[in-house]
Amino acid sequence: MTADSTTCVTSSLCVYRVPDVFDQDAEGRVVVLDADPPVALQHEVLRARRGCPTRSIHVELNGVVVEDPASEAPAT
Repeated sequence: MTADSTTCVTSSLCVYRVPDVFDQDAEGRVVVLDADPPVALQHEVLRARRGCPTRSIHVELNGVVVEDPASEAPAT
């Protein structure tokens, strides 16, 4: 898993959803704390990815990049 801090708009949703996996730098941009989080956090990581307003979080599961259809609404 990776996150693009250059496109991050500091919404902090990922940090609130999965604080064991995401944090923020001094400017408030996303930082990945655990690029390979445990399976138990997988659902929340995927929710955080869907909820990211700039689609800055990129997840790969079992060697396959998880894609968002352009029409997919952010998770609530």
